Amino acid sequence: MQVKTTYRPKLEDVKKAAATLGGVATVTPLMKNLTYSKQFNNTVLLKREDLQVVRSYKIRGAYNKMSSLTEDEKQKGIVCASAGNHAQGVAYSCKELKIKGTIYMPTPTPKQKIEQVKMFGEDYIDIIIEGDTFDDSYKASMKACKEQGKIFVHPFDDEKVIEGQATVGLEVLNQTSRNIDYIFVPVGGGGLASGLSTVFKMLSPETKIIGVEPEGAPSMSTSIKNNENTELEKIEKFVDGAAVQKVGDLTFEICRQQLDDVITVPEGKVCQTILDLYNKDAIVVEPAGALSIAALDYFKDQIQGKNVVCLISGSNNDITRTAEIKERALLYANLKHYFIVRFPQRAGALKEFVAEILGPNDDITHFEYSKKHAKENGPAVVGIELKDEKDLEPLIQRMKAHNFYGDYINNKPDLFQFLV
Repeated sequence: MQVKTTYRPKLEDVKKAAATLGGVATVTPLMKNLTYSKQFNNTVLLKREDLQVVRSYKIRGAYNKMSSLTEDEKQKGIVCASAGNHAQGVAYSCKELKIKGTIYMPTPTPKQKIEQVKMFGEDYIDIIIEGDTFDDSYKASMKACKEQGKIFVHPFDDEKVIEGQATVGLEVLNQTSRNIDYIFVPVGGGGLASGLSTVFKMLSPETKIIGVEPEGAPSMSTSIKNNENTELEKIEKFVDGAAVQKVGDLTFEICRQQLDDVITVPEGKVCQTILDLYNKDAIVVEPAGALSIAALDYFKDQIQGKNVVCLISGSNNDITRTAEIKERALLYANLKHYFIVRFPQRAGALKEFVAEILGPNDDITHFEYSKKHAKENGPAVVGIELKDEKDLEPLIQRMKAHNFYGDYINNKPDLFQFLV
């Protein structure tokens, strides 16, 4: 039977955490964003945790936890598991507090984040790459922790970590005299949402607190729906800063009682938000950092004329992921489509396809073809980018009329993953 907890961060402990973090964590700006304020006819304020010293809010919880250790515990050293941002916060804290640390990271972690961890921790940390997901790394780190007698610094399910993350809420309320109607906060393991929601429930109880998860990793919303902390069998790992198979026991109990809503946002929507923030506001965010803004569309009626805060949780984005981000955004917007095209094996077939099948604004972005001498038709995988999603059906009709159409594979995920 699952053990229930009534733990809530105390305001005095959150204030102590804020004092501990003084001179270590940045008091990040709360900035009005003109683009989204105009789009939603309201006031949108961005809490810029992407401007932290380690480019995410995770420094708050990590440093607060590690500062609370006894001298004996510090001498033994610490262990943590992280997909990247918590690891950077721990690495930075290891160097600042002169504590030796071992950091377990899953295999899909972007190289940029691994390099940042090395940079922040220098000689005070060792990195071990283990497992396909955060949860795999977590299990390996817990095993090592037990065997070596070291202290585990949990990324979210720890009282001192939650109290550290809660300082974000204190700062937001100190930085504006406006009544905040809505605050949107990304949810991975739930540490940030737990801490922030506790502060707001005490100091700004009228504020609606909305947790936002990636659609492919709905751990908190699933647990709340089931009324018990539930481990997901499989998750989409793209939004790596918020992709966990199971949230914390402490954080689940807090969030299920204190969040006014938890919604999921498609990864493609997150990608479009990343591109929009960069192109319109020159703000670089990682996928998890875009979650709160990506959620605004789903509340556009409720937030008109309101004061809204979106927490930008981090900016540790690897530039090598840009092509994938653009691709996912186009797929989500129904502007990128993949087909199996059956080309007649005769001279001029490709020229006919370009001249007669493609529309004036269509562009071939992917083409794989192998000529089959013994067959009448040769299949090719063709990716086509459209300017308008309404151009899709006419394109398909032209392919069918000229006997080029083989299959449409956007809606066939297994075939899509195999061929593209």
